[in-house]
Amino acid sequence: MAVNVAYPGRDGAHSAAACDRLFPDGADLVPLPSFTAVVEAAADGSVAFGVLPIESSLTGPVAETHDLLYDSPLSITAETILPIRHCLVGPAEIAIEDVRVVRSHPAALDQCRRLLAAMPWATAIAAATTADAAHQVAEHGDPPEVAIASERAAQAYDLVVIAGDVGDHPEAYTRFVSVAPYTRLDRESEAWRTAFSFITDHKPGALHRAIEPFGRHSLDMVQLVSRPIPQTPWRYRFDAVLAGHPLDAVVAETLAEVAGLTRELRVFGSYPAHE
Repeated sequence: MAVNVAYPGRDGAHSAAACDRLFPDGADLVPLPSFTAVVEAAADGSVAFGVLPIESSLTGPVAETHDLLYDSPLSITAETILPIRHCLVGPAEIAIEDVRVVRSHPAALDQCRRLLAAMPWATAIAAATTADAAHQVAEHGDPPEVAIASERAAQAYDLVVIAGDVGDHPEAYTRFVSVAPYTRLDRESEAWRTAFSFITDHKPGALHRAIEPFGRHSLDMVQLVSRPIPQTPWRYRFDAVLAGHPLDAVVAETLAEVAGLTRELRVFGSYPAHE
């Protein structure tokens, strides 16, 4: 029996393609209108898993996903990395100089700065996802209104690819994760990741003291992200990813040591690495 998997957006969204990678044996995909809706559905058991983008090779961490995970009971259970190729799509072929509106997700707009700079007369409008942008353009059916989206979205909504590979960088990737209300402790591969978050005292040297044990124990911290704590302005938490399994002796010992050096430490993911 296929599991229910929620993702943000519509058919044609990059997250839908990520679902195919993360659940190759098949899943019943549930498109939802927002990242928040995906997290809520996974947390309350409406679906078995949620799938969200968490990092771009161009723009870095996806802040919304980081913050939603921190505030939820969910953990990362798997990851996959997709190449992202942005296309300019619309209801009909049109010259670039005739485009008046470009819709897309803010991250996609940010990754296509050169294209937008070459069209100063066009207005960029943010959408919830690239697939939503494509759907809106298809619904409106106005040729000067176009979207930055995937070829998959263009096919889903019968749009024409006006220009392909319009991103600023030919090699662009996004890391997607599946999330569920439990933490995996099995081991499918030797290359493993442990995601966690910690808060230090707001004192000189506190961050150095907190991360020093990882270097001392020769553990590779593959990501370190600072995020503001809304309840305490100008204070920050740190989200991190460690190469290693949480039940490895050296990893467990090091995390326990770091917990003693920080105000809070929380593990929110254990999963095979996608190299």
